Order: sequence, then C-alpha cells, then structure tokens
Amino acid sequence: MNRRHYPNNLSLFVLLAVLAGLPLTGWAQTTIYSGSIQGTITDTSGAVVPRVQITITSQATGRAINVVSSGAGTYSSGTLIPGEYIVRVEAKGFKTVTLPVTVQVDVTSGGNVTLEVGPSTTVVSVEASPFKVNTDQATVQGVLTATQIEQLPSDGRNFLDLAALQPGVQIQDGGDFDPTKNGYSAVSVGGRQGRTTRIELDGIDITDETVGTTLQNVPMSAIQEFSVSQSSLDISTELTSMGAVNVATRSGSNQFHGEGFGFGRTDETSARYGLDRVPFDREQYGARFGGPLIKDKLFFFADWERTVQNLQQAVTMPAPFDVLNGSFNSPFHESELVGRLDWQIKSNWRAYYRWTYDQSNDEAPFVPNTFEPFSNLNHIPVEAAGLDVTMGSWAHAFRFGYTRFRNAMTDPPDRPTVGDIPRNV
Repeated sequence: MNRRHYPNNLSLFVLLAVLAGLPLTGWAQTTIYSGSIQGTITDTSGAVVPRVQITITSQATGRAINVVSSGAGTYSSGTLIPGEYIVRVEAKGFKTVTLPVTVQVDVTSGGNVTLEVGPSTTVVSVEASPFKVNTDQATVQGVLTATQIEQLPSDGRNFLDLAALQPGVQIQDGGDFDPTKNGYSAVSVGGRQGRTTRIELDGIDITDETVGTTLQNVPMSAIQEFSVSQSSLDISTELTSMGAVNVATRSGSNQFHGEGFGFGRTDETSARYGLDRVPFDREQYGARFGGPLIKDKLFFFADWERTVQNLQQAVTMPAPFDVLNGSFNSPFHESELVGRLDWQIKSNWRAYYRWTYDQSNDEAPFVPNTFEPFSNLNHIPVEAAGLDVTMGSWAHAFRFGYTRFRNAMTDPPDRPTVGDIPRNV
C-alpha cells in the first residue's frame, strides 16, 4: 500500500496570513488559478484621471467589485473567476463608461478606459476590441475556453490531453514514470522531461513531487478554462523549470445549467493492424449540474464522469519464442467526481470550497511486453478551499488544499499462465 499526503500550499497559507496587511503593488501579475482586469483611466487628452469609482460586475453571478483608481489613474480588480464582466467607470464631470471584458485563467485582461467630458448621467457603452494582443504580460501562453474544450476532439477524455493542443507541447504516459501512475499523464514543454511541469487546479498544486505527472484526474466536463504557460513565468507559477498548466473548474451561476453525455468506441469501428481483430471496448459517460442556492450569494456545481475500458494487451516475442505470442485482458476503469460551492460573502469578498475524488483500477504488465500483469488501484480524495479579498488597490488570495494519494498493487484475480495464454487473438 502506497500512501502520500500533500497539504498543498499550507506553508504559503500561513505566510499569506502573516502578510495579509501588506498591499500588492505588482499590477501586472495575475494569480494562476484565476484572472484579473487592470487598466488606466484617462481623458481624451491622454491625461490620467485619479480617484475614479470603478465597478466590475460578473454577468454570470451578479457579483460586483468596487475599486478606486490610484493617483496615477491605474486600477486592478484582484482575483476574478474566468467569465464575462462589465467594467463601469464613473467620475464627476465625465460621462459614465461601460466596457465588456472577458477574463481568462492566468491572464491579466486589459481594461483601459477613456472618459469624455459630460454629465455623469450619460452612459457610453464601449465595444470590446476584436484584437486580443495582451501587452500586460510577457508570458508565452495559450488558453482554452469552455466552448473549445467541449467542441475539440479528445480521445480518452484525459484532461491533460488538452495541453497537446498548444504548440511545442507533448503528453507523456505516467506509466512510463512509475507503475502506480497508469492512466495519468505528464506534460512535456519544448521537448524537455515532463516531470517538472507545474500543474495547478484552482490554485492548488496537484503535481506529484515523488514520481512526476499529476496526482489526480478531473472530469473534462468540469473544466472552465485551461492554460499552458511556456516561458517568462512569474513567481505565481511556484517551482517550475519548464512550464505550467493552470486549470480552473466550473462554478455555479444565477441560472441552472446541466447536461449528460455518453461516448462509445469498439474494435468494430477501429482500424485493424494485420489480419486479426484486437478486442477493444470503451464506454464513457457522465453528467454535470450547477446553479444558485441563494441568488447572487451562494452557488453550487457538481460533475461526474465514468470510464469503462476493456482491451487485450498484446505480447509479441522474438523468434524462436514467437510461438508464445498472445494477449491478456487489460481493463481500465475510472470514476471522477467534483463538487464545488462558491459564496459571495460581500461585494469584495469571495470564498469557495471544492471536493474532488478520483478512483481508478487497471491491469497492465509490470514490464512492457511480458505476461506479468499486475492490478493497480488508486483512491485520491482532495479538498480545497480559498478566500479572495479585494480592498481598493489591495488584493489578497488565500488557498488551502489537502490531497491523499492511496495506491495498492496486487496480482490480478485472473493472472494468466503460459498454459492458458490465448493464441492469435
């Protein structure tokens, strides 16, 4: 039995508690588990307008954050859940301006606003620019939205496979690192080893520091946005030498939303290698649902996915032992669950709690291309909680996570022997 306990970010939590009274002055830095909006308020002559009242409202939850621009005319929203927002700028002697802004995970979105002289009762709606060049961050990164995640094809529905859609990124099989990590993946950036890529889920580190890869899988249908950073990483990506994967899970909104799905694939619809058909069957299904418990205040989200895969693991021997060529059953079964609560304590205070559970069981050869299979069972419960506080130009984020990785490796119940190895399947 292999057990690993990871009190993720606990030391950082204590440090942040000590530093809670200090303002954050790095305007261009974005927390990796969410996004933010920052900008400068100017008039038509280009002069900055200080001490302006700014309201940032989420179109999904109705959460309104109130901030005031600094003496230099700059402002920052602090941490924001990815989604669509409206920035409203009001100043005495100027027309009121509203600006739609899309917030993405691990991205600082620009919110520069130019005010025109006129009565504040006049509201000017500014359209968002179609050009999405981010001049606030030097990081080379790519972001996948929830719509892209739903529409782009993915064979197997492993959530880290989304990283391969970015240039220079490859996925490595966790079974190549350690037999306990069959069914898990690592991310290689720029041709370098995937062991050191940092993987974050809602700001909680889920990287396996012992053997590499991730510590848990999460349902792909529970992902709101997915970001891969490849260079010029700032301090918010923690310890990494090559890249960082930042994942934000979905949360509930003021409307009820849900869906169910099912996928199936068999050897009858797959290409054949040679004259013989290799038995293969995979079924994947799941559902998600979210909405308000208290409108504008408390929201819930739940997601569940199940994978049932059965295939024949082929074993091929060189001559003269090729008479022993055959295969054995190599199933892979996995269940993934996510439950999340989001609480808008007040306009500038937000908290969340997330519980995830990943259970998988597979049978595979301990040494590749041999008749030495073993049964590998993983149970990974994870708890995570966070608090975001914005006070004027101050933004504080607190995160706590606890991961328990439990693994057991045993002989499979139907371990094959040479006498009952099937031939020419």
